[in-house]
Amino acid sequence: MIQAIKPKVTLVGAGPGDPELITLKGVLALNKADVVLYDALIDKGLLNHAPDNAIKVFVGKREGSQVNPQDDTNRLCVEYALKYGHVVRLKGGDPFVFGRGAEEIDFISAFGIPTEMVPGITSSVAVPAAAGIPVTKRGVAESFWVITGTTSSGELSRDLHLATQSTATVVVLMGSKKLSEIVKVYQKAGKGNLPIAMIQSGTTIEQEIVAGTINDIESKVSNSRIGGPAVIVIGEVVKESYQLAEIYQSTVAVLKN
Repeated sequence: MIQAIKPKVTLVGAGPGDPELITLKGVLALNKADVVLYDALIDKGLLNHAPDNAIKVFVGKREGSQVNPQDDTNRLCVEYALKYGHVVRLKGGDPFVFGRGAEEIDFISAFGIPTEMVPGITSSVAVPAAAGIPVTKRGVAESFWVITGTTSSGELSRDLHLATQSTATVVVLMGSKKLSEIVKVYQKAGKGNLPIAMIQSGTTIEQEIVAGTINDIESKVSNSRIGGPAVIVIGEVVKESYQLAEIYQSTVAVLKN
């Protein structure tokens, strides 16, 4: 007897990069997948949590790439669910933090296909933490902003201008190519000495960190191996990292002299 197909799509947040930082609920969803549609920034070792006979399809794109646009991914979620059953859409970080997860659920639900959302550990908090940077700390930062570096129109988010007026930590995602613009916004606000760190491949063994101040970060990045995609952290909490203590002790000494 042929079992009827029961379409379903589960959006699973894979976490910030380290394959051990996916949630247990995410792993259990993968265990029951008929199809896995996965992004560029996930660790492929996570695919081992899916059954051997599950179909695994790469649908991701890296920063600046036009491969597999979002409309195609939305369509594939529906097509594979109707044809095979349970589709796990495996996305880096948390799908609801600049992951376009809400758009995917809206599209899939319009076809009457049941959906489920499994949150992931967002890179906006986990990547700074892996670099020893607390996004909040008593007496240093009471709150934090998470801002996209590049809006749908390709422009730097206007919210960054508002954020410069705050004492909050600012975490910029997808902002590597906008570093020069970010620096100018902060310099215009008179905050050239504010600490800043740029972290590539955070939480993984390939993690690279460049840190300094708004005034010198561009030259430091240009002399490093770091590139995009990366997480940018701006605020006094950057100096609180034990991993970066030597950098900021040197900076303080230079400023005093």
